[in-house]
Amino acid sequence: MSCLHAGSHRFSLARPLVMGIVNVTPDSFSDEGRLDDSRAAIRHALKLLEEGADILDVGGESTRPGAVAVAVDEEIRRVLPVIEALAGRGCAVSVDTMKPEVMRAALGAGAAMVNDVMALRAPGALETVAASTAAVCLMHMQGEPQRMQQAPFYTDVVEEVKEFLQDRVAACEAAGIGRERLVIDPGFGFGKTLEHNLALLRHLNRLAELGVPVLAGLSRKSMLGTLTGRDVGAREFAGVAAQLAAVARGARLVRVHNVAAMRDALAIWNAVEEQQDGT
Repeated sequence: MSCLHAGSHRFSLARPLVMGIVNVTPDSFSDEGRLDDSRAAIRHALKLLEEGADILDVGGESTRPGAVAVAVDEEIRRVLPVIEALAGRGCAVSVDTMKPEVMRAALGAGAAMVNDVMALRAPGALETVAASTAAVCLMHMQGEPQRMQQAPFYTDVVEEVKEFLQDRVAACEAAGIGRERLVIDPGFGFGKTLEHNLALLRHLNRLAELGVPVLAGLSRKSMLGTLTGRDVGAREFAGVAAQLAAVARGARLVRVHNVAAMRDALAIWNAVEEQQDGT
């Protein structure tokens, strides 16, 4: 697990990687999600790159609780110009989608990674990624975005999420996707209560035991608002704290809106950890 292979890109996992969020959607809960103009989205993505993003995660469909599904053609129309422009500049681009048709279009446009909240369970998704050299992030989600937060239930959330992700990793390997191309994500806020989210964060090291890098996506999540009382636009400090808690428990990638803030926090984190290792 020392290196992540994403298309032609190779990322050392000696330090945590930062994935910057680029939402090309008019209905996202985040400020950047209103970048439904591709030129504005590209400018924003390049700003995140300057701030230190390792990977740019481009999405054209909101997966927040209660989000309305977007047609395939519309999702492709939103993300393709952005992916083409960024990949053409040599950026490592991830496409945030659950649709195989969008995956194929994005990979053809130069995307180096697929970030799938369905963990490649849609018919044709697994085969699409297997036929490429792209990396893939496999996320756990109970239910579907429209109804996932209505009544989440688990007997043991950590064990159940771990078993699900273990099964998806095995399915990918059986399809020919090597572990060096795999990332797993517990799916904070996707069919989980606050208690479920805290249990997963507290025991994230148990997911890291699966031997593939863990991605933590906690930026601006509702759990932060519940804990702090802050609105979406005022959760950056809480988000950085939550992401550092995830890194402390084994996360090797963090998916964030505010790349600069996360980079600063990780600069301190890395300096302390490396000094510790050197003593």
